[in-house]
Amino acid sequence: MVSYKELYKLHADFCKFMANPKRIEILFLLGEKEMCVDEIASQMNVRVPNISQHLAVMRERGIVEARREGTKMHYRVTNPKTLQACTIMRDAMIEQMKKKLETLTSITNIKQF
Repeated sequence: MVSYKELYKLHADFCKFMANPKRIEILFLLGEKEMCVDEIASQMNVRVPNISQHLAVMRERGIVEARREGTKMHYRVTNPKTLQACTIMRDAMIEQMKKKLETLTSITNIKQF
């Protein structure tokens, strides 16, 4: 049986893929549709080997899965809940930024008096 401490460690390890903005961008692109490496690289304006490295990390974590079609590998998000979780985190971040901006704006308005 897995302890809570072990579960937290597994959770943190799973979330490590999000520590890179390119991997987050790849996740959102693949959330729209299945894509091959060339398509992802073209859309992101990044070299194919770089995208392949990021996809390897994401595959290792179980975030994406691949299927071969001829000479091309096509990738898709393994579980849509991963994308949903990332979207929720982004929304929370944006809300937090808005609150900070409102606070800064109110402080600036107070100093003008």
